Amino acid sequence: NEDGAHHCQAECFQALNDVGFTIPANGGVYWVGEAMQEVNYVDLPATPEKVSGAIEMAASNAAHLAGLLKDRGYLGVSG
Repeated sequence: NEDGAHHCQAECFQALNDVGFTIPANGGVYWVGEAMQEVNYVDLPATPEKVSGAIEMAASNAAHLAGLLKDRGYLGVSG
């Protein structure tokens, strides 16, 4: 369910953060399906529009953060 997916994502991101990774805003995407349905993501004929939008936003945020870190470095490392 959504709470479980969000919890797993939060635990993974916090673990990565604890060892020094920088996680971009809205860095994770998950799909839990329609309420009360048994359809698996791999069985869908196409990616749902909301999922596609979330993926695009996550990728855009990751690229933006990577650009900032490349251009300006990380204060903890570069001074």
